[in-house]
Amino acid sequence: MDWIGDLRGWLAALGIGLLIGVVRERHGAGDGDRRGDAGHAATGSVRAGLRTHAVLALAAGAAMQLGTGVLAVLLLAVAALVVASYWASHREDPGMTGEVALLMTTVLAAYAMRAPAFAAGLAVVGAILLQAKQVLHRFVRELVGEREMQDALLLAAAALVVLPLLPDHPLDPWGALRPAFLWKFVVLVMAVGMAGHVALRAVGARWGLPVAGFFAGFASSTAAVAGFGGRVREQPALRTPAVAAALLANVASLLLFIAVLGAGAPALLKQMALPLAATVLVLLAGGALGLHRGAGAASLPEAPPARAFHLSHGLALAFVLAAVLLFSAWMRLWFGEAGALLASALVALGELHAAAASVAQLSASGTLDPRHAQWGVIALLCAAALSKSVLAFASGGAAYGVRVAAGLAMSLFAAVAMQLLRG
Repeated sequence: MDWIGDLRGWLAALGIGLLIGVVRERHGAGDGDRRGDAGHAATGSVRAGLRTHAVLALAAGAAMQLGTGVLAVLLLAVAALVVASYWASHREDPGMTGEVALLMTTVLAAYAMRAPAFAAGLAVVGAILLQAKQVLHRFVRELVGEREMQDALLLAAAALVVLPLLPDHPLDPWGALRPAFLWKFVVLVMAVGMAGHVALRAVGARWGLPVAGFFAGFASSTAAVAGFGGRVREQPALRTPAVAAALLANVASLLLFIAVLGAGAPALLKQMALPLAATVLVLLAGGALGLHRGAGAASLPEAPPARAFHLSHGLALAFVLAAVLLFSAWMRLWFGEAGALLASALVALGELHAAAASVAQLSASGTLDPRHAQWGVIALLCAAALSKSVLAFASGGAAYGVRVAAGLAMSLFAAVAMQLLRG
């Protein structure tokens, strides 16, 4: 018998019961849910608090050890208890959170006898959901309206239904166009619009857009620049926080760029540490300046636009990206290895991280001279900044485009200056 394994299972099962029981006990009184164990006599129905969940977790662990039949009997007994509890109190409180929590404790505690760590992790997620009742209710009832829900369903369909059906292999003779990759870009544009929309409603324009922009940049800073530009066209008063969001999105993108370089060519990353650090610092300063100036905005809109995103924007940008990738493939075909660096710079117009991986591989394999590889990194940043600047003008107008382009240009100037100082 594996005593250590059994002990882990028992401890995990008991921990699951105590964790969920504590959350239910604290939320049992005064919030419209079931009361804890102390409230049994008040309503005459079954209430589940700390002790009930802990004892039930131990019972589930024992049933799991005794066999499937015993566990099935316990689950039926708990189901009957749940039905009785709901029937006795559904007129006072139609919610079913307490009953579902009982079933969750039973199932997870039983599962803990086989996979303690995974079951405990699921219990933590469940406890967070139980604890976040007010936050989730506010999100659904106040922050998400009918139009936002329709947009969210469209986004879910694009990501979970359409994307898995598209092939991820190239369809053209040059190996450039992958439908799954292009559709991912469309999904990212939609997701950035949704993130900015929800953040704007949750915490306001000054902080909502920049926070959403930073996290969106980890997915695609190009999509973020376009998404926030579209928001500026709809609501010009959001220009300053949207510019800050676009610059912070590029900070996140640069962090991923650095990670890609470090994974593919650590020596190249070490050589480029100072120029890349200078670029990040300048973009951070630009984002912080935008936040500071946004504090004095005279009339930020009270509500976000009706639509979180426009599918047509994402489709148009995907078409542009496809054209760029085809041109890059053509350059590789005609110029061979000598045109590899130029092709990477062209790829950076649409996908900076793919271009970074290409340069890293060329540098690590010795195809590129170290000095050329260093300036190749600068060229990638320049190409990406150029494409994002053009995109900023196209998506958000002249005022938005000038500010985004200025921030990107200053970050590039800092990178070139540090590279020249290195000699």
